[in-house]
Amino acid sequence: MDKKDIMIIDGIPVEIGSEKNLLELIRKVGIKMPTFCYHSELSIYGACRMCMVENEWGGIDAACSTIPKAGMNIRTNTERLRKYRKNILELLLANHCRDCTTCSNNGKCKLQDLAMRFNIKGVRFPNTAEQPKIDDSSLCITRDANKCILCGDCVRVCNEIQNVGAIDFAHRGSKMTISTAFDIPIAESPCVGCGQCATACPTGAIVVKNDIQKVWEALDNKDVKVTVQIAPAVRVGLGKKMGMKSEDNAMGMIVASLRRMGFDEIYDTSTGADITVLEETSEFLKRLQNDSHIPLFTSCCPAWVQYCEKNYPELLPNVSTCRSPMEMLASIIKDQSSTSSRRHVHVAVMPCTAKKYEAAREEFKVEGSPNVDYVITTQELIQMVRESGIIFTEMEPEAVDMPFGTMTGAGVIFGVTGGVTEAVLRRLSSDKSKAALVSIAYQGVRGMKGVKETTVMYGGKEIKIAVVSGLKNASDLIAKIKAGEHYDFVEVMACPGGCVCGAGQPFAESRVRENRGKGLYAADRLCNIKYAEENPLMLPLYHGILKGRVHELLHVDYLHGKEHE
Repeated sequence: MDKKDIMIIDGIPVEIGSEKNLLELIRKVGIKMPTFCYHSELSIYGACRMCMVENEWGGIDAACSTIPKAGMNIRTNTERLRKYRKNILELLLANHCRDCTTCSNNGKCKLQDLAMRFNIKGVRFPNTAEQPKIDDSSLCITRDANKCILCGDCVRVCNEIQNVGAIDFAHRGSKMTISTAFDIPIAESPCVGCGQCATACPTGAIVVKNDIQKVWEALDNKDVKVTVQIAPAVRVGLGKKMGMKSEDNAMGMIVASLRRMGFDEIYDTSTGADITVLEETSEFLKRLQNDSHIPLFTSCCPAWVQYCEKNYPELLPNVSTCRSPMEMLASIIKDQSSTSSRRHVHVAVMPCTAKKYEAAREEFKVEGSPNVDYVITTQELIQMVRESGIIFTEMEPEAVDMPFGTMTGAGVIFGVTGGVTEAVLRRLSSDKSKAALVSIAYQGVRGMKGVKETTVMYGGKEIKIAVVSGLKNASDLIAKIKAGEHYDFVEVMACPGGCVCGAGQPFAESRVRENRGKGLYAADRLCNIKYAEENPLMLPLYHGILKGRVHELLHVDYLHGKEHE
């Protein structure tokens, strides 16, 4: 081993590899350094100073912003460093709301975790911070500045990953805060409800809007019929929090738990995804044939749709008129029971915070009543399971209900980036053999990369496809299109990695996110039917409730804000 590639960490020789900073190298040797402001996907900010290390000359350096060099000799856990970190934590707690037991982030707050880790038993400094007003104007997230520690994670995610720029630092010194422009409510800002800021926030300063109580009230009302649908990504999103592996398919236990809670009918949004495949493929082929409004952008992601509306309204004609799978299935479920005298409440369990906004859009209401009454996230579902006292891992798996209880693998993979594209490619393929299925899987649309491109042949014509996740990547791709680059089909998911990494899911490191995607592909392999058009439910649907009403129930016009006639 070459000595020039060696440095010393806590007296142990460590080989320097491709690590971009000391923090990564320290973690590689099994030491968990405390941090607030470090995320490997974001730029280095170095504001929290919790990851300081002591060098051999007595100086201290931030591990997140220091490049490892041969011959360095550092200590990560000295008396000086412990006192330093405790002082930082005390100062943060001094200006922090301490209602931890009633905070929605209780038990998953990094400030709380580090205060316990470093045995903070009291705070010597008075809390002089003003009591700010909670901003609950958004349907997707709630902001409480009294819990903000100014780590800047939310700002960097909003700007660097999502390119939205809804929030930033405002003022200076002790008056510094994170705010919208001119301190307007977040709902009036460029925010698209993606919720990635809540995912990055280490405290309870930004959290997912909670709608659990409304669902409980509906379930407790015997005069109300309550139905629910479960998005594909949810089945691989809650397992780790419920004592399972991150990639385990928990769908059967989710269904069993919801039935215990009192839901009358339980469905899988994958069925709606199968319908979306048929409608989106048909729309794409028509556009391709007429060379009209190409490329076709997918419309499954509500945060992307809102981002397009606010930043690229000229591209709205290129956005698919297909409703999202959630709204397609909900419109059918609600329409089927429209003649019933019993009030019907439909709930959707989603990995996504932006779905809360989508459910409230006027385009998805019938005579003022939404097709989806309430959206709860995977995090909220976990809370409901715990409130119910259900021992999740002891649930016997159960199946979803009929008549909308049939789905295919094509619908299941919608929850991971590239899944929509792969499902459409399966539909376009004339070869339905197992070998063709494997070939499609290796077309280059799988994987967690933010930008993927591929070309396929259809009808003697080369079709160029792009798959992007993360709105910054979408913005960069649009810039290429405007500069003359040609694409025929573009899949966009606002959350990096797709719905499996949605802000409504429990926070996960990159390895767990990848496992979630693998979990969906494993669920696809276990499905008897791989192609959306082979779903036996499709024929009776199109010859029944959808007959003559396809545009009314399955499509939407975002350009003009009204449904197709």
